[in-house]
Amino acid sequence: MTDTVVSSATKEVVIGFDRPFCVIGERINPTGRKLLAAEMAAGDYSRVKSDALAQVAAGAHMLDVNAGIPLADEPRILAESIQLVQSLTDTPLSIDSSIVAALEAGLAVYKGKALVNSVTGEEERLESVLPLVKKYGAAVVAISNDETGISEDPDVRFEVAKKIVHRAADFGISHADIVVDPLVMPIGALGNAGKAAFSLIRRLREELKVNTTCGASNISFGLPNRHGLNQAFLSMAIGAGMTSAIMNPLHIEEMTGIWGADVLMGTDAHCAHWIKRFREPAAEGEAGARGRRERTGRRGGGGGGTPEAANA
Repeated sequence: MTDTVVSSATKEVVIGFDRPFCVIGERINPTGRKLLAAEMAAGDYSRVKSDALAQVAAGAHMLDVNAGIPLADEPRILAESIQLVQSLTDTPLSIDSSIVAALEAGLAVYKGKALVNSVTGEEERLESVLPLVKKYGAAVVAISNDETGISEDPDVRFEVAKKIVHRAADFGISHADIVVDPLVMPIGALGNAGKAAFSLIRRLREELKVNTTCGASNISFGLPNRHGLNQAFLSMAIGAGMTSAIMNPLHIEEMTGIWGADVLMGTDAHCAHWIKRFREPAAEGEAGARGRRERTGRRGGGGGGTPEAANA
């Protein structure tokens, strides 16, 4: 069993093999969102605030914070965004940037143990990111590509993940603090992408003993009814051993698939979360009538139970 612990100043989240699936909210990311990018570049974080609160309300366990805006001061914007989000919620954060200086700026202001998103298998990237992860006591997402790019062969992607885990150990970083992204490919372009992902997730769990994550919507790229397909993928990936995903928690289809998978995998004890989410409220007057029936039944003592049973 491997547990990856992340935290804010006051709240701890554990990503683990025998834990409920961890949803990492993806929406604080200006990539492809021109209005959000313009607002963040201008120092307007009102949409960052609303996106953070909405994702937590929808069920996100963590939030990914990205400030990748071309020609903007990404280290400053990322640090300010992190400080704002941490002032609004105790949900732990994933600090997301391809720029090492931005990662360090974010880590320097972060309160708790962050998840760094991300490191890849390129030697230069390993040498620049892994020391930061160690310095700040963070966990890290390891993405399964290197100098050769993203391989369509899942065995090659496994070897890249293995390399990152071994190089992290050289810096004193435990495999428990590494969450591998096996890079889920679009099923519309590669017909075996689903089976390849499930096989790779199992290998990562059983052989490297690491937790896993992915960009959940990648699987459905270019296809209709993406939410339905994402829902099916997430449920099956959880069955294969995947323990987290970077995704939009505002989509109820995907969230329902995750909650259902938690029930079926036994990580939603007594179905408590499922019942809380979906139990229909008693009809008006029904609860009171039921209570009266139960009290009447209890007063029956040794007479054989409920009035209905006595009249049978």
